[in-house]
Amino acid sequence: MAKGKVTFDQDRCKGCELCTTVCPVNIVVIDKEKINAKGYNPATVSDPDKCVGCASCALICPDAIITVERD
Repeated sequence: MAKGKVTFDQDRCKGCELCTTVCPVNIVVIDKEKINAKGYNPATVSDPDKCVGCASCALICPDAIITVERD
């Protein structure tokens, strides 16, 4: 199975949660422990090793803050 690496520009994330709704392996979550430069809880990945590199999160992000790299 393909592997991916997803990164977020957390300081630009507004915590809209759209990315959390499309992840097929449910690893994209809102980080309730962190507040970014804009005052929001940013999105993050709970288990990076499970990322399949589908890029659904990046495609749905209205602010283009998500980068997905595939192996």
